[in-house]
Amino acid sequence: MSINVKIPQISKQLYEQDVLNILHNQYSNIGSIWTKTQLEWMNGNYRTFNDHEKFLIIIYLTKRTLDFYSRNFTLLNYNQFYSKDILEIEKFNIAEISTNLSIPKESARRKIVELEKKGIIKRNKKKILIDRSAYPHIKPINSIKRVSRFLSILSELLYQQNVLSKKIETKSLEKIIKNNFSYVWKLYYEFQIPMMTAYKNFFGDLETFHIWGLCVVNQHLFLQKKNKKTERSKFIQDLISINCATGLNAMSISDISGIPRATVVRKLKKLLKKNYLVIDDKKHYRLTDTPINKVASVQNIVLQRLTKFSTKIFNLTIL
Repeated sequence: MSINVKIPQISKQLYEQDVLNILHNQYSNIGSIWTKTQLEWMNGNYRTFNDHEKFLIIIYLTKRTLDFYSRNFTLLNYNQFYSKDILEIEKFNIAEISTNLSIPKESARRKIVELEKKGIIKRNKKKILIDRSAYPHIKPINSIKRVSRFLSILSELLYQQNVLSKKIETKSLEKIIKNNFSYVWKLYYEFQIPMMTAYKNFFGDLETFHIWGLCVVNQHLFLQKKNKKTERSKFIQDLISINCATGLNAMSISDISGIPRATVVRKLKKLLKKNYLVIDDKKHYRLTDTPINKVASVQNIVLQRLTKFSTKIFNLTIL
């Protein structure tokens, strides 16, 4: 008896360099969409625990389980992965979390103890579990939609440059992600965790990066309306030189991010002191070129990781 197996065609595969070229050369068409997608993800994350580092610990532990599934050739779709609130995770230690997430050991220990007290991390004999019913867990349905929309727009740019044979629709990408969820979300976390830790190291904490990032997105969206088909370096220079963009005030930043206003004000003072932001007479905050120039090396690595993630999802779709 023969079994029909779909064998991927090597000749159809997409290469990372082609995707990276598009991201660089047409950044003005795709950059604001990605940064908005990323900040919306961060907004949801913060509201889960009112603490970025706790969320980072949880997704790090979840990724280890996804790694285990992958090593053992286990593929779960979206519904299968979320069919139960309990997720078994591998053993971990404080030093490992501290090192991999750039969290001081005492802070990592304290946050894990708090997660255990709330019943989010549980120990049952030899098992270590995450109980997703113990916190306001948000299934990533909106994240899947946002990522799929971003990839669909990117696929259209690739199609226009004859890199892809056709645009991949958002719904098709959503279906691929859901059907291959444990594998795709492993890739997603492999991209997100190093990116978050890199920006954390640069800004000192994730709340400061979050607030600065919202100001970036605000100016991104303004500039995108005026600047079409510009490569990345030119777009970034335009981003920090525009004078007519309306900035964000502390209350708006707090409302959008979920970060308490008092914390926002404190972090804004830090950003002003470092000349990462400026404030106008209406108390609106805008970008300066100081962090843009300094953080360029981190952003280049992030773009390469985004390219790698995007290319793997495209190949999962077209092969």
